[in-house]
Amino acid sequence: MVIGVDNTILNVALPSIVRQLHAQGSALQWIIDAYTIVFAGLLLTAGSLGDRLGRKGALTFGLVVFGGCSALASQSRSATMLIVCRGLMGIGGAFIFPTTLSILTNVFTGRERARAIGVWAGVSGLGIVVGPLGGGLLLEHFSWGSVFLVNVPICTAAILLGRFLVPDSRDPEEGRLDPLGALLSIGTLVCLLYGIIEGPDLGWSDPMVLGGIGAGVVLLTLFGAWELHAPYPMLDVRIFSNPRFSAASGAITLTFFALFGSTFLLTQYFQFVLGYSPLKAGMLTAPVAVGIMGCAPLAPRVVERVGTKRVVTGGLLIVASALAMYASDTLMSSTLFGGLVRIWFGAGMGFTTAPATESIMGSLPPGKAGVGSAVNDTTRQTGGALGVAVLGSIFASRYHGAVDGPVASLSGLAPGARAAVRDSIGKALETARGLPAESARAVTSLSRHAFIVSMRLAYGLAAGVVLTAAFIAWRFLPARAPADPLPGEEDVAVTLAVEG
Repeated sequence: MVIGVDNTILNVALPSIVRQLHAQGSALQWIIDAYTIVFAGLLLTAGSLGDRLGRKGALTFGLVVFGGCSALASQSRSATMLIVCRGLMGIGGAFIFPTTLSILTNVFTGRERARAIGVWAGVSGLGIVVGPLGGGLLLEHFSWGSVFLVNVPICTAAILLGRFLVPDSRDPEEGRLDPLGALLSIGTLVCLLYGIIEGPDLGWSDPMVLGGIGAGVVLLTLFGAWELHAPYPMLDVRIFSNPRFSAASGAITLTFFALFGSTFLLTQYFQFVLGYSPLKAGMLTAPVAVGIMGCAPLAPRVVERVGTKRVVTGGLLIVASALAMYASDTLMSSTLFGGLVRIWFGAGMGFTTAPATESIMGSLPPGKAGVGSAVNDTTRQTGGALGVAVLGSIFASRYHGAVDGPVASLSGLAPGARAAVRDSIGKALETARGLPAESARAVTSLSRHAFIVSMRLAYGLAAGVVLTAAFIAWRFLPARAPADPLPGEEDVAVTLAVEG
């Protein structure tokens, strides 16, 4: 839940951060993606360490780091300091997320495991509810730093409860660590995401952008080659030949690509375009989580009746249709109809993530649950980071194009003001506050119109990405999982997991 709270509560606080830390549009992306890059880059390493050294200890370590660095982030005095603190929080998050799921996988088996994962997904949805609502409430009465301080009591409670309630477990094979594999996986994700995030600002032909993407591709190739021949691989990449594992991973990656990218734009739309307060924006974001919480625990029972393929594909089609409706200013500006669209979006997420996650975890033997969970979480976070980067970049490029011509025709604007209007809607509205009434109205109208035009393009592309995920699920995801083995048949289960 604390991971869900942190991801969503920050989106509500972005406009406050723009005003109080004077953060530019690119800095907002880095405030989100600094955490996500470190988080995603370390997940495989953290999951592997949890398997080999003990999952309970890894979880406790992650909670301590996450809570401590959240307290530091709340005291940031510049966007740069906040970005650094967010990166440090990613270290803690990388140890929290995979260990939670791997502990569940080792405690439960069969139908119980599927239902436990459904509850796990529902509690993640609870974090998505608590985040926007709690963030909006805090920002009504306190500064933006309060959205980070809220993590501290949650982490403290989790550490204390975990001390008595969470059993410890580890991989019985106790293989050696794979430090080279860890370094290659971290380098791959950091380089790829750096190139994608910086592309719109530096230009896609910039040497730094091309170098980052090129280095990421090279490191990914080296990682795959090393893991195939390493005596104790961190991730046996042959597991991707199992369609149950690879199709589910691909579907989750593309789904979270759309989720993170759409949420990044939605909270700004509520506050910058519609002028809602942080609390109201949080309340209007919450219906997504209501849909997730309602449908994720229900999904395993539906899977038992109609099969994984149909449930995941159907969930993805629901998400795609909701994203297409997100592009409508008429629908999304309505409290009633916009709320129903967001519940519909959350329902699709619930029917997608729970069975897809169970497919990933059920493809691996329990001893490798940490790495399996890390792959599941890496697909989520990498997809999320790419969603913010790619959709945010496409949105920014379209926004710049929509503003460039009209802003040049506005009289009475200094060059610095024109540059601020072009940068982002947040900077444009901040600039408008210091202008004469007529110029302020013109800047406000122009920036909001450009935002809506750019939003339509970004959401249309997001819907297309999710439709691609639906095709992958329908084409490659098995209709049903193999039956769980009886006691004494674990070796057969391992063979099924590897060979598909």
